[in-house]
Amino acid sequence: MGCTPTPTATLPPPSTPLSKLHLPRRSLLFLSATTTTTLSLPPLSTASPPQKQPDTTITDRVFMDFSICPSYFQTRTLGSDLASCSDSEPVGRIVLGLYGNLVPITVSNFKAMCTGISGYYKGTLIQKLFPGRFFTAGRQGRRDKGEVKPPVNLVRNTESVDPKAFELGHTKGGILSLCLSENDDEDDIKLDPDYHNVEFMITTGPGPCPDLDGRNIVFGSVLEGMDVVASISSIPTYKPGERIRQYNDLAEFLGDGRAKSARAIWDRPQKTLYISNCGEVKVTKPTLPPSLP
Repeated sequence: MGCTPTPTATLPPPSTPLSKLHLPRRSLLFLSATTTTTLSLPPLSTASPPQKQPDTTITDRVFMDFSICPSYFQTRTLGSDLASCSDSEPVGRIVLGLYGNLVPITVSNFKAMCTGISGYYKGTLIQKLFPGRFFTAGRQGRRDKGEVKPPVNLVRNTESVDPKAFELGHTKGGILSLCLSENDDEDDIKLDPDYHNVEFMITTGPGPCPDLDGRNIVFGSVLEGMDVVASISSIPTYKPGERIRQYNDLAEFLGDGRAKSARAIWDRPQKTLYISNCGEVKVTKPTLPPSLP
């Protein structure tokens, strides 16, 4: 029994005009409408909304005087204070502008450490100095060793876990920030329930320190005294030789606790550089125009 082949439709060439096609009137009307109608949509915007800049309005100003005590470690007695150094050699004064609107807790605690009746920062050492980068001060410990003893009534700084507190970078010399990644307080001090981090750093320039960004809280900048910052940066520091570093690395690997004690003197100024005085600068208009670091 034979099969009848199914008829196949013969399609016109693609170039055949629409008017030559033999289609029902209704189909022609539909094709005409679809071929001539276009949708006009508004262009999609790819621009992101402008980001709000951090508020770097200077709400407070403090000063710090730096000096060198040549005979401190030779003539001091137990309990002696650097602030009472008899042969002090002045280095100079810097004035710091603080960003109280951006990080109010950090600024409040720093001001308290500068203006406290017991001195706090006054009479304490510059602990570490990295020429061309930054120097640190405010390490906690014994006053007779030139270290800080902060008051217990400081506000607990919750800004250390707030992402907004890390928006500013260490873009140039003269940036003031709270030490977090560079903090070298002893572990037993950090474990104290009443521990308050008051160690700070100031960048010396001339270039930025991007490796410090996002890890330390920028809360101010130097307004006056960058020449003093440059003088501090030029003071020689103790730099161990490569062999000593290798021995120290090996001792640390073997669990020798003396390795950490030995590293404590690395990068320290070879002169007894300390904060001889500090306090608040009173101005007629306490709120100054913004000054981005």
